[in-house]
Amino acid sequence: MDTSRPLELRLSGPPAPTDVGRLCALLDAAEPTVVVCEIGGLEPAGLAGVDALARLRLTARRRGHRLVFTGAGPELREMLDLFGLGELL
Repeated sequence: MDTSRPLELRLSGPPAPTDVGRLCALLDAAEPTVVVCEIGGLEPAGLAGVDALARLRLTARRRGHRLVFTGAGPELREMLDLFGLGELL
């Protein structure tokens, strides 16, 4: 895993399915690395944001990336905890 230059992503939302598909395709094409994903803009917190983060996490794990989410607000943290995805943060 090349960690010399992390891949940086930014989500603001609510994310559209095409946005998530594009980001997942980017992760699929990249060599395994650290991926830092800024999610502070995913407000208001909702199911689309939770779905997007779960899909990104699955894609990153499948491709060998280490995914780090930063900037989550309190509402998004609560939503992720509610759905059992609090460990993503």
